[in-house]
Amino acid sequence: MSANEVSADLLNGQSRALLHALHLLTPDGKLNADARRKLKQINHFAGLLRPALHTALDLAEPLTLVDAGTGNGYLGLLLYELFIGPAGAGEVIGLESNGQLVDRATSRARHMGFDRMRFVATRVAEFDPIARNLAVVALHACDTATDDAIALGLRREAKVVAVVPCCQAELAHSLSAVRADHALAPLWRFPILRRGFAAHLTNVLRALVLECHGYQVTVTELVGWEHSFKNELILARKVQRGNSQARNQLKALLQLFPGVRMGLLDAWGPDA
Repeated sequence: MSANEVSADLLNGQSRALLHALHLLTPDGKLNADARRKLKQINHFAGLLRPALHTALDLAEPLTLVDAGTGNGYLGLLLYELFIGPAGAGEVIGLESNGQLVDRATSRARHMGFDRMRFVATRVAEFDPIARNLAVVALHACDTATDDAIALGLRREAKVVAVVPCCQAELAHSLSAVRADHALAPLWRFPILRRGFAAHLTNVLRALVLECHGYQVTVTELVGWEHSFKNELILARKVQRGNSQARNQLKALLQLFPGVRMGLLDAWGPDA
């Protein structure tokens, strides 16, 4: 793809300099097919986030945006450039347990002059930000790391929680232990079907947990992901203290699956 064609893939406020720093652009300013796919994914994610983040940015308190399980920092860096930088206030905090990735992402942020962005070497579950206006995002945080991001948002009453889950094995393991004579057992009898059913049920439960705690939730398909269980954006906005209808729905659903365990439910389920 030529340098001129690259411009069509950029969002307003998005710079070629950052794309070069992230190695998404080649030295001569072009996008290869893989880099274009990645950019398209992240930009679609950012576009869906835009209304919720703009609402949070309009509040009196500066916004703290936490990128949970940031990896190489691509998402956090791009969101800083699109939202936090232009706002003139607020910060982005990238959380990553791999210290080498933290160092690499920190270097990129400094190179770009993103002075209100920092990366912390920590597990998401161990991080407790002090922020009155918080947004939590997680893109493909593996397995229960997505739930750690959701729990962080719930614990600190984040204004926005947005996650795109990755592999989701916790519930699949739990379902494999359910009695074979359970009326619904044929739904997960075969391992390949169990993985798919468990991934779907996991996201349903995540959405209901968020609704229980006063979030308005949408689940949206993202573009560009070939794997069907990695293309669902769960976007939640805090609108009230709690939701008794969602709580009752979650209780009723869990009664259909006795013995199913999920860490997020233990801490933030219908009885929390």
